[in-house]
Amino acid sequence: MAGSGKAHLRAADEVLVRVEDLVVEFPAGRGRTVKAVSGISLDIARGETLGLVGESGCGKSTTGKAIIQLPPPTSGSVHHGLVDLTELSGEAMRRRRTDVQMIFQDPISSLNPRRTVGDIVAEPLRVWGPHGRDEQRALVDRMLEAVGIDPEVARDKHPHEFSGGQCQRISIARSLVVDPELLICDEPVSALDVSVQAQILNMLEDLKAEYGLTLVFIAHDLAVVKNVSDRVAVMYLGKLCEVAGPDALFAEAAHPYTALLLDSIPEPDPTVELDEGLSEGLELPSPIEPPSGCRFRTRCPHATERCAAEEPQMRRVADGHHVACHHPLVAVAE
Repeated sequence: MAGSGKAHLRAADEVLVRVEDLVVEFPAGRGRTVKAVSGISLDIARGETLGLVGESGCGKSTTGKAIIQLPPPTSGSVHHGLVDLTELSGEAMRRRRTDVQMIFQDPISSLNPRRTVGDIVAEPLRVWGPHGRDEQRALVDRMLEAVGIDPEVARDKHPHEFSGGQCQRISIARSLVVDPELLICDEPVSALDVSVQAQILNMLEDLKAEYGLTLVFIAHDLAVVKNVSDRVAVMYLGKLCEVAGPDALFAEAAHPYTALLLDSIPEPDPTVELDEGLSEGLELPSPIEPPSGCRFRTRCPHATERCAAEEPQMRRVADGHHVACHHPLVAVAE
């Protein structure tokens, strides 16, 4: 069940990024509003990988974009260190984006098809420096090599001459060329073959260690998130459901929605019968008119009248494990 609260947040001096009460809404015409993100709070420690997971439409990509102010959130705060990014002017935020970069979901459409790979990766340097041509070329070559692309082969080619996995590597090189602290990865492997996914994930782990990166890894695949994350936050319809370490989340999910996501992970066994009961008789809510109280209650087998009347708050299950649910699947620490 999805709710609010800040019991899962750590002390401000322990984290690199702290998001509080983040709200993102979009006009939907005829006076209606899409409530994409509704008052969530989360934090990311320096050097940590936070996995942000949930089904399509839950608001995870919108959260990632709101952290980097693309576009600025409707309300709430996003502290990067001691600076609230939501209070920065346009020019100040533009300068701050050298510290906070993003890898977009579609690796091909995120690259300008009319520019060469060398120009694409070098573009941030033309704005922020170094401005010397030889320095830029050397840095571009180093970044391409770091992501497994041969600069001699790729420098003068265009994006359409590369595969999806290679384009994603080029996108990562472009993000790293300005030496950011925080890298937001918006489903960076969802459009790639499984074998290529493994290559990109391994590369991100290596780059994280080499460049001291802090990552937000957005995905809908819990199996992928488990392998790359130090901490996982589960979202549903614009709200946070559960926050825990990946091992604790997989071993003992406290939230009915998290359990549903875990049950939906495909098993590579043709003899396993599909549980079609999970999709029968369920009401799929709209982000324009979300359910009262707990937003997951219309799909939850444990829902009661309390779930309709009262929004659940984050509560501690164990150290580093919190859940927002009136009827959690495990005992909640008092």
